[in-house]
Amino acid sequence: MITKLLIANRGEIACRIIRTARGMGIATVAVYSDADARALHVRRADEAVHIGPSPAAESYLLGDRIIAAAREKGADAIHPGYGFLSENADFARKVIAAGLIWVGPKPESIEAMGLKDAAKERMIAAGVPVTPGYLGDDQSDARLKAEADAIGYPVLIKAVAGGGGKGMRKVDDAADFDAMLQSCRREATASFGNDQVLLEKWITSPRHIEVQVFGDAHGNVVHLFERDCSLQRRHQKVIEEAPAPGMDAATREAICAAAVRAAKAVDYEGAGTIEFIADASEGLRADRIFFMEMNTRLQVEHPVTEEITRVDLVEWQLRVASGEPLPRRQDELAINGHAIEARLYAEDPAKGFLPSIGPLDHFVLAGDRVDTGVEEGDEISPFYDPMVAKLIAWGDDREEAIDALSEACRSVEIEPVRTNAWFLVRLLEEPSFRNGDLSTGFIGDNQDRLIAPPTPSADLLQAAADELVTAPLAGPHRSMLQTLRGFRLNREPDYAVRLRIDGEPVTVELDDADVWRGYARTIVTDGGTQTFFEDGAAFRVAGDRHYAGGHHSAHDGEIIAPMPGKVIAVDVAQGDAVTAGQRLMVLEAMKMEHALTAPFDGTVAELSVGAGDQVQVETRLAVVEAATQ
Repeated sequence: MITKLLIANRGEIACRIIRTARGMGIATVAVYSDADARALHVRRADEAVHIGPSPAAESYLLGDRIIAAAREKGADAIHPGYGFLSENADFARKVIAAGLIWVGPKPESIEAMGLKDAAKERMIAAGVPVTPGYLGDDQSDARLKAEADAIGYPVLIKAVAGGGGKGMRKVDDAADFDAMLQSCRREATASFGNDQVLLEKWITSPRHIEVQVFGDAHGNVVHLFERDCSLQRRHQKVIEEAPAPGMDAATREAICAAAVRAAKAVDYEGAGTIEFIADASEGLRADRIFFMEMNTRLQVEHPVTEEITRVDLVEWQLRVASGEPLPRRQDELAINGHAIEARLYAEDPAKGFLPSIGPLDHFVLAGDRVDTGVEEGDEISPFYDPMVAKLIAWGDDREEAIDALSEACRSVEIEPVRTNAWFLVRLLEEPSFRNGDLSTGFIGDNQDRLIAPPTPSADLLQAAADELVTAPLAGPHRSMLQTLRGFRLNREPDYAVRLRIDGEPVTVELDDADVWRGYARTIVTDGGTQTFFEDGAAFRVAGDRHYAGGHHSAHDGEIIAPMPGKVIAVDVAQGDAVTAGQRLMVLEAMKMEHALTAPFDGTVAELSVGAGDQVQVETRLAVVEAATQ
């Protein structure tokens, strides 16, 4: 058995692996970059080694440095987690060549499933159903166009080395094929260094179904049933559940058997996932479920499988890597209840899912199971994926599990970092989702409604206004609002208090009804500003700026940097007239481009930056003065 394990990863997955290793009596070694020097996974590991600067390319992606760290600390095994080097066959070979145990599949298996076209050809030979399409070596524009015409539109162009939604283009009409092909090739070259593509028939009612498989070095392969990962945004999973809604026993048996054949075709060892696309236009049917790809690692969504099978998949990984046979046979595995998981991200859905970074001054999570890599007082870094936690719930049936997860998302209290908790609540409460009417296009089809900014309830407004009037005052509120105190009793029913909710003015007429006096709320005081949490949303409340001298906001026309980054384009000049929603500039941060727009019609009264400037969070970039009526 492994005695000391180095975890070549960070954050939530590193903490998850440490938890199981500690329970098995295995010592752990963390690695960390400059940004992660005080991170939770570093604090929880038995030992830790610094491996480089904050950017992943200079730390977590340097395999030789990680292997050197393992040798330095006397570790006998390396677990790659997911992401980073987890599916890097060359790194796996180096780990093995260094005399260390690689907690993952054989390098040859990783390579066999690494390229989508070669993997699909292997699956066809193994009798695994694949989506109709073209996998040929002839990559000329003319041949690809002819094959697309023969398949019929809509058709999907996919980079053979793709992943994470990159290098994919849906083409609805033959006239658009050439332009889409070139766009896909450019992105594939930039992301993977390989411009080869394959073509697939576009599935009109797609569901993303995947099967957890596990193999050992003794020739045993089992499946641990399926997961449904159809709720996605831009090909990134948001909510996952197991088992898949609407999956009957015959279809389950067929898809799981196909997954086992796929794993055996590459002599698979360890944890892996076979991903399928299902045409659910007539429900889930075995003859309409097709192989997409294999992920040769542990998946982010593995907890839902653990919850319904009562299996610790990380423990299985460590035992199999140590040479032990699988802990259970196929006939010893069964589905118990229903599990569902939501990915809690530091992002603002109402602002185009703009990542949110900074300190976690107030951090409260609740639920059946919470997998996270941060605690109160930690920070969300601009250098890595902004996932805060995975919230996982289990129930005797799907409805019970969804109710439990919805309550966990409603209970999220994080400040000042913004999260997608309220967006998750909306997804979980959608009637069509509750009814199991799922597709990978669900979020996109309903996005405008799902991401509309949350608004505080009447009860929250009453509670906030009452708190402002009756609570002991400090800071800027004291001088301007002290005279409002004493009106808690016997005031007129139409007594009004002016607030600012996230910078927007609101007038609240207080009443003496008991319904809101017991309103459950959490208050975080910062100067004169308080944060109230409701249904996963955080509302920052202050006395009206006119009275309390509060901070300027977008309502006042200030354009503020939402995070550190580089200004890569400025579209206006000082003195220009602009209209509401017009793009003023583009900020590049966290490997994404973010357009900053005018909050209303007006004139650019101030422009503080130019293209190429590096800016810090909350830097004032420009000011727009409202047009006079």
